[in-house]
Amino acid sequence: MSVAMVMTLADSRLPIGGHVHSGGVEEAVVSGLVRDVTSVEAYLRRRIRTSGLVAASLAAAVCAGELDPGRAEAEADARTPAPAARTASRAQGRGLLRLAKQVWPEQDWRALGARPHLPTVFGVVGIAAGLTPAQIAGIVVYTTMTGAATAAQRLLALDPAAVAACTVRLTDLCDRTADEAVTGLAALSDPLQDVLAQRHLQRGMPLFAS
Repeated sequence: MSVAMVMTLADSRLPIGGHVHSGGVEEAVVSGLVRDVTSVEAYLRRRIRTSGLVAASLAAAVCAGELDPGRAEAEADARTPAPAARTASRAQGRGLLRLAKQVWPEQDWRALGARPHLPTVFGVVGIAAGLTPAQIAGIVVYTTMTGAATAAQRLLALDPAAVAACTVRLTDLCDRTADEAVTGLAALSDPLQDVLAQRHLQRGMPLFAS
Protein backbone atom coordinates (compact mmCIF):
# COMPACT_ATOMS: atom_id res chain seq x y z
CA MET A 1 0.00 0.00 0.00
CA SER A 2 1.41 3.42 -0.91
CA VAL A 3 1.79 6.49 1.28
CA ALA A 4 -0.31 8.34 -1.27
CA MET A 5 -3.18 5.95 -0.60
CA VAL A 6 -3.27 6.79 3.11
CA MET A 7 -2.87 10.50 2.40
CA THR A 8 -5.91 10.22 0.15
CA LEU A 9 -7.89 8.64 3.00
CA ALA A 10 -6.91 11.54 5.25
CA ASP A 11 -8.04 14.14 2.71
CA SER A 12 -10.50 16.61 4.24
CA ARG A 13 -12.95 16.01 1.37
CA LEU A 14 -13.54 12.43 2.53
CA PRO A 15 -15.71 11.23 5.47
CA ILE A 16 -12.94 11.85 8.02
CA GLY A 17 -14.67 15.23 8.36
CA GLY A 18 -11.58 17.44 8.30
CA HIS A 19 -13.40 20.01 6.20
CA VAL A 20 -15.58 20.97 9.17
CA HIS A 21 -12.69 21.38 11.62
CA SER A 22 -10.39 24.41 11.52
CA GLY A 23 -7.83 23.33 14.11
CA GLY A 24 -8.53 26.46 16.14
CA VAL A 25 -8.09 28.77 13.17
CA GLU A 26 -11.66 30.08 13.19
CA GLU A 27 -11.40 31.26 16.77
CA ALA A 28 -7.92 32.64 16.12
CA VAL A 29 -9.33 34.68 13.24
CA VAL A 30 -12.23 35.96 15.36
CA SER A 31 -9.77 36.88 18.13
CA GLY A 32 -7.60 38.82 15.69
CA LEU A 33 -4.61 36.52 16.13
CA VAL A 34 -4.70 35.29 12.53
CA ARG A 35 -5.47 37.90 9.89
CA ASP A 36 -3.12 37.48 6.90
CA VAL A 37 -0.69 35.04 5.31
CA THR A 38 2.12 36.00 7.69
CA SER A 39 0.06 35.30 10.80
CA VAL A 40 -1.37 32.14 9.20
CA GLU A 41 2.17 30.84 8.72
CA ALA A 42 3.07 31.65 12.33
CA TYR A 43 -0.02 29.82 13.56
CA LEU A 44 0.67 26.79 11.39
CA ARG A 45 4.27 26.67 12.57
CA ARG A 46 3.08 26.66 16.17
CA ARG A 47 0.44 24.02 15.47
CA ILE A 48 2.91 21.71 13.72
CA ARG A 49 5.37 21.90 16.61
CA THR A 50 2.73 21.15 19.25
CA SER A 51 -0.49 19.41 18.16
CA GLY A 52 1.17 17.94 15.09
CA LEU A 53 4.10 16.51 17.01
CA VAL A 54 1.95 14.99 19.74
CA ALA A 55 -0.53 13.41 17.33
CA ALA A 56 2.23 12.09 15.09
CA SER A 57 4.13 10.56 18.02
CA LEU A 58 1.01 8.74 19.19
CA ALA A 59 0.20 7.44 15.71
CA ALA A 60 3.80 6.34 15.17
CA ALA A 61 3.87 4.47 18.50
CA VAL A 62 0.65 2.61 17.63
CA CYS A 63 1.94 1.80 14.15
CA ALA A 64 5.19 0.48 15.65
CA GLY A 65 3.31 -1.75 18.08
CA GLU A 66 4.64 0.18 21.08
CA LEU A 67 1.15 1.23 22.18
CA ASP A 68 -2.03 -0.80 21.93
CA PRO A 69 -5.17 1.20 21.06
CA GLY A 70 -6.45 1.25 24.64
CA ARG A 71 -3.22 2.68 26.01
CA ALA A 72 -3.02 5.11 23.09
CA GLU A 73 -6.46 6.46 23.97
CA ALA A 74 -5.39 7.13 27.54
CA GLU A 75 -2.17 8.80 26.38
CA ALA A 76 -4.13 10.95 23.91
CA ASP A 77 -6.57 12.06 26.61
CA ALA A 78 -3.68 12.98 28.90
CA ARG A 79 -2.10 15.10 26.17
CA THR A 80 -5.30 16.90 25.19
CA PRO A 81 -6.30 19.09 28.15
CA ALA A 82 -9.21 20.89 26.46
CA PRO A 83 -12.43 18.84 26.41
CA ALA A 84 -13.42 20.54 23.14
CA ALA A 85 -10.18 19.42 21.51
CA ARG A 86 -10.73 15.85 22.71
CA THR A 87 -14.23 15.90 21.22
CA ALA A 88 -12.89 17.16 17.87
CA SER A 89 -10.18 14.49 17.82
CA ARG A 90 -12.69 11.73 18.51
CA ALA A 91 -15.13 13.05 15.90
CA GLN A 92 -12.42 12.95 13.24
CA GLY A 93 -11.19 9.61 14.50
CA ARG A 94 -14.64 8.14 14.06
CA GLY A 95 -14.73 9.51 10.52
CA LEU A 96 -11.39 7.97 9.61
CA LEU A 97 -12.37 4.68 11.24
CA ARG A 98 -15.57 4.56 9.22
CA LEU A 99 -13.60 5.03 6.02
CA ALA A 100 -10.87 2.57 6.99
CA LYS A 101 -13.45 -0.16 7.61
CA GLN A 102 -14.56 0.21 4.01
CA VAL A 103 -11.01 0.01 2.65
CA TRP A 104 -9.80 -2.86 4.88
CA PRO A 105 -12.92 -4.89 5.80
CA GLU A 106 -10.74 -7.85 6.74
CA GLN A 107 -8.99 -5.85 9.50
CA ASP A 108 -10.23 -6.29 13.07
CA TRP A 109 -11.12 -2.76 14.20
CA ARG A 110 -12.98 -3.69 17.39
CA ALA A 111 -10.17 -2.66 19.72
CA LEU A 112 -10.66 0.96 18.66
CA GLY A 113 -14.20 1.23 20.01
CA ALA A 114 -16.82 3.59 18.62
CA ARG A 115 -15.15 7.01 19.04
CA PRO A 116 -11.37 6.67 19.09
CA HIS A 117 -8.94 9.56 18.93
CA LEU A 118 -7.72 10.46 15.46
CA PRO A 119 -4.02 9.61 16.12
CA THR A 120 -4.99 6.16 17.41
CA VAL A 121 -6.89 5.40 14.23
CA PHE A 122 -4.05 6.74 12.10
CA GLY A 123 -1.68 4.34 13.86
CA VAL A 124 -3.87 1.30 13.17
CA VAL A 125 -4.42 2.48 9.58
CA GLY A 126 -0.64 2.60 9.23
CA ILE A 127 -0.47 -1.05 10.27
CA ALA A 128 -3.27 -2.03 7.89
CA ALA A 129 -1.59 -0.19 5.03
CA GLY A 130 1.83 -1.65 5.74
CA LEU A 131 3.42 1.74 6.39
CA THR A 132 6.36 2.48 8.63
CA PRO A 133 5.94 4.58 11.79
CA ALA A 134 7.92 7.35 10.08
CA GLN A 135 5.56 7.36 7.12
CA ILE A 136 2.41 7.55 9.24
CA ALA A 137 4.00 10.29 11.36
CA GLY A 138 4.67 12.31 8.23
CA ILE A 139 1.07 11.93 7.08
CA VAL A 140 -0.30 13.04 10.45
CA VAL A 141 1.92 16.13 10.58
CA TYR A 142 1.05 17.01 7.00
CA THR A 143 -2.70 16.77 7.55
CA THR A 144 -2.43 18.75 10.80
CA MET A 145 -0.95 21.58 8.76
CA THR A 146 -3.10 21.43 5.64
CA GLY A 147 -6.44 21.23 7.43
CA ALA A 148 -5.75 24.44 9.34
CA ALA A 149 -4.27 26.12 6.26
CA THR A 150 -7.36 25.37 4.18
CA ALA A 151 -9.61 26.73 6.92
CA ALA A 152 -7.59 29.95 7.10
CA GLN A 153 -7.80 30.38 3.34
CA ARG A 154 -11.58 30.02 3.41
CA LEU A 155 -12.16 32.21 6.46
CA LEU A 156 -9.93 35.08 5.34
CA ALA A 157 -10.53 34.77 1.59
CA LEU A 158 -6.78 34.57 1.04
CA ASP A 159 -5.05 33.99 -2.27
CA PRO A 160 -4.87 30.17 -2.60
CA ALA A 161 -1.43 30.47 -4.20
CA ALA A 162 -0.13 32.49 -1.25
CA VAL A 163 -1.43 29.92 1.23
CA ALA A 164 0.04 27.08 -0.83
CA ALA A 165 3.42 28.85 -0.87
CA CYS A 166 3.14 29.22 2.90
CA THR A 167 2.66 25.49 3.36
CA VAL A 168 5.58 24.77 1.02
CA ARG A 169 7.81 26.91 3.24
CA LEU A 170 6.78 24.73 6.18
CA THR A 171 7.58 21.37 4.59
CA ASP A 172 11.05 21.17 6.14
CA LEU A 173 9.52 21.78 9.56
CA CYS A 174 6.96 19.05 8.86
CA ASP A 175 9.74 16.61 7.97
CA ARG A 176 11.76 17.46 11.08
CA THR A 177 8.68 17.15 13.27
CA ALA A 178 7.81 13.75 11.82
CA ASP A 179 11.39 12.60 12.42
CA GLU A 180 11.14 13.74 16.03
CA ALA A 181 7.77 12.03 16.46
CA VAL A 182 9.23 8.54 15.94
CA THR A 183 11.83 8.99 18.69
CA GLY A 184 9.25 8.72 21.47
CA LEU A 185 5.94 10.01 22.78
CA ALA A 186 5.81 13.80 22.87
CA ALA A 187 4.33 15.22 26.07
CA LEU A 188 3.43 18.85 25.59
CA SER A 189 0.43 21.04 24.95
CA ASP A 190 -0.26 24.53 23.70
CA PRO A 191 -2.36 26.61 26.15
CA LEU A 192 -3.33 28.99 23.33
CA GLN A 193 -4.87 26.21 21.25
CA ASP A 194 -6.62 24.84 24.33
CA VAL A 195 -8.17 28.25 25.05
CA LEU A 196 -9.20 28.72 21.43
CA ALA A 197 -10.82 25.27 21.35
CA GLN A 198 -12.91 25.95 24.45
CA ARG A 199 -13.82 29.51 23.48
CA HIS A 200 -15.04 28.27 20.10
CA LEU A 201 -17.86 26.37 21.80
CA GLN A 202 -19.11 29.50 23.55
CA ARG A 203 -19.61 31.54 20.38
CA GLY A 204 -22.91 31.38 18.54
CA MET A 205 -23.16 30.19 14.94
CA PRO A 206 -19.55 29.13 14.24
CA LEU A 207 -18.73 28.06 10.71
CA PHE A 208 -16.54 25.13 11.81
CA ALA A 209 -17.14 22.43 14.41
CA SER A 210 -13.80 23.21 16.05
